[in-house]
Amino acid sequence: MKIAIGNDHAAVEMKNHIKAYLEAKGYTVVNYGTDTGDSVDYPIYGKRVADAIVSGECELGVLICGTGIGISMAANKVKGIRAAVCSEPYSAALTRRHNNANIIAFGARVVGIGEAEAIVDAFFGAEFEGGRHQARVDMLMDIEKQ
Repeated sequence: MKIAIGNDHAAVEMKNHIKAYLEAKGYTVVNYGTDTGDSVDYPIYGKRVADAIVSGECELGVLICGTGIGISMAANKVKGIRAAVCSEPYSAALTRRHNNANIIAFGARVVGIGEAEAIVDAFFGAEFEGGRHQARVDMLMDIEKQ
């Protein structure tokens, strides 16, 4: 699986760790984030990851900023994206199973490295269940058309 990863200046260290962690598990990870601590604008990186997914260049994504909130809001502006901010593994798994989220986001200032690993493990270890959840995801996507 090819995963897009993006981050702002608050999350360079965590991005590098999670990228290496996922690669060690056999994933191909494409870096769309910044690699320096110089202040940058998180919407740029949220959009880059979202565009990579919508275009089919990557299958799923990981976004990290200080809280995960701003960068996920940027990604969610891109048609076809369902990005969810999660600070623990249970929600990360359920957003994949029930919401068919295609991007997981979290905050480098909110979760530690161990929790971040658990969040990505839960997200990438889960699969969309479809069924009754498909109708709800369809409803979400219909909102984009309005």
